Amino acid sequence: MKIICIGRNYSDHAKELNNDVPSEPVFFFKPDTAILPKKQPFYIPEFTKDLHHELEIVVRINKLGKNIKEKFAHTYYDEIGLGIDFTARDLQKECKDKGLPWEKAKGFDYSAPIGEEFIKVNEIENLNDLNFSLYKNGERVQIGNTKDMLFSIDRIIEYVSQFVTLKIGDLIFSGTPAGVGKVEIGDLLEGYIEDRKLLSLKVK
Repeated sequence: MKIICIGRNYSDHAKELNNDVPSEPVFFFKPDTAILPKKQPFYIPEFTKDLHHELEIVVRINKLGKNIKEKFAHTYYDEIGLGIDFTARDLQKECKDKGLPWEKAKGFDYSAPIGEEFIKVNEIENLNDLNFSLYKNGERVQIGNTKDMLFSIDRIIEYVSQFVTLKIGDLIFSGTPAGVGKVEIGDLLEGYIEDRKLLSLKVK
């Protein structure tokens, strides 16, 4: 199982980090060790002083595929959920400033917690007009809608599968909207798709 993360897929998020808006999907990987065991708290690692939350819609692949056309992409998944792409922003900046890869800022252990459950796509009225949000200590800090994605889920699958074979169980983190911010010890993070809570995470 691999974790494929899409960067800069919401223009408002790209702008808040002073990044260019991409003309094609940007993706990177997290290892399977980035998954946080269910019902476990998240411990802020000692190597970062500026850890940020990035809430994302997560797609779980359900069959093997390579060079998938966009019009067939919807047949390669049947459920979605929520995940947090934790980012050590200080490490990321340091690596970027030196022109170095920044996997250590994104792919560290437990940096990709996912919600307790996934929703079947056939239960969703319109996958391309879906609200999702993150609350930190009861205050809403991120809100997004899939209609604002620069690249839809099906377009992402088409693009990524040109380069990488998708396998059953692979997870695609589809990008984060604006509102990313620092996480502190003691925070409670709760993620919703519409009014349904799918993710709850204590930070220690």
